[in-house]
Amino acid sequence: MIAHAVWLYFRFPLSLRMVEDLLAARGIIVSHQTVRLWAEKFGRHFANDIRRRSVGKLGDKWHLDEAAVTIRGQKQWLWRAVDQDGFVLDVLVQSRRDARAAMRLMRKLLQGQGRSPRVMITDKLRSYGAARRQIMPGVEHRSHKGMNNRAENSHQPIRRREKIMKRFKSARQLQRFVSIHDPIANLFRIPRHDIPADHHRELRGAAMRMWREIACLQAT
Repeated sequence: MIAHAVWLYFRFPLSLRMVEDLLAARGIIVSHQTVRLWAEKFGRHFANDIRRRSVGKLGDKWHLDEAAVTIRGQKQWLWRAVDQDGFVLDVLVQSRRDARAAMRLMRKLLQGQGRSPRVMITDKLRSYGAARRQIMPGVEHRSHKGMNNRAENSHQPIRRREKIMKRFKSARQLQRFVSIHDPIANLFRIPRHDIPADHHRELRGAAMRMWREIACLQAT
């Protein structure tokens, strides 16, 4: 029941009260505050397990981008890295948009992925080049606005959630949410184009089986 509630909240752009209503329709009576506590406590464990299983399996071409998020009238920057297939590698909320912030993201990426990328793709922000020369001097860097659409598009799910949640309340809340949301989104990221319908159903079924396995492991 808990795993299903967490899956609903992070898999779909739903508010806590929407999840409460969906559970009530199945005869599960809990408050939206209970759903929030489940999402924070168990969602973190689920996301960490998914993240551990994905180490070394994601792409070697990193797309980096940053997006502005206004929180209580102050601008924060959501730094994000995705691979060539659109899987999120890591996210980091920071108050600055400079070389130091870019270096923090790159160090976090190297620590989490355990290897350097084959190539790094960014927009024209010069902070990326300055950080790359210090952190990953041997990595090829391609800087072009039009080449970074994959990373820019990866911000869209969080933008949708931002509207549903009526803005994030703090940078800490945003960091906590994206750190749980993105690994779960990775697990259920299944291409819908250029694959047969039976293959799509097979991949979707495999993702659900892994989710249930992770949920069972956390329950024991």
